[in-house]
Amino acid sequence: MKVVVNVDGGARGNPGPAAIGAVVSTPDGEVLAERSERIGVATNNVAEYRALLAGIELAAEQGATELELVGDSELVVKQLRGEYRVKDAGLKPLYAEVRSALEDFASWSIRHVRREHNKRADQLVNEALDAAG
Repeated sequence: MKVVVNVDGGARGNPGPAAIGAVVSTPDGEVLAERSERIGVATNNVAEYRALLAGIELAAEQGATELELVGDSELVVKQLRGEYRVKDAGLKPLYAEVRSALEDFASWSIRHVRREHNKRADQLVNEALDAAG
């Protein structure tokens, strides 16, 4: 089963209070599952990777075998595609964890979109941050 996984992570301040959002949908756009949560103090990039991990886990829980990952972090997308090296020591273990998690799927792809095309995942991040007050 193929799913589309929209993910977003964000921090208010960099680093600052951070949260993640993930939405798993069918290729036709039917939402199967959503997850959002605060992750403590983190950088934006750490939050983006943590959102990817949550999205991958959520997709696996839905029984997905193929993933189309969608995110608005150009850095994370290009690192996962191998276009950029992962230089930041804090991101290296998260990158390795994402790559390892993706091995469980028959196939996967990742693409970058502008924030306005990732609205629900972005909304989940902001709702989690706002709820903490």
